[in-house]
Amino acid sequence: MKKSKTVTVAGLLLASLFGGAAHADDMLGSYVARISDRDHQASDGYALDGAAQMVRQDRANWHKFHRRDSDDEGDGWFRTNDQRADLQRMLERPGAMSSSTKRAIVNGEPLIQVDVYENSVRVSILEN
Repeated sequence: MKKSKTVTVAGLLLASLFGGAAHADDMLGSYVARISDRDHQASDGYALDGAAQMVRQDRANWHKFHRRDSDDEGDGWFRTNDQRADLQRMLERPGAMSSSTKRAIVNGEPLIQVDVYENSVRVSILEN
């Protein structure tokens, strides 16, 4: 009887672990930002060439430099340089941004929405 109870408990633990894995990337929230000309340049003035860099620079401009566009919203996830480096890594993963979203950011000043999950982000264009 004791052995069957141990097996049952082990089975329940495994089921909860696998059940939890399906929900490992829960949504934390979203923010909206205008990727303006100032976000196309690094803090020291050189031109950025990638959409992930530009979205990261937008958050540096918001949190560190207080250079905010009127459409920008705050966020609670990317306050530090290390957190913004994590943001850029997540933005560079497949599925974070479509090709058309990347082009819109690099070639213009779109209004974007960033959906923030525990382990990823997803960017969409609200207005081009």
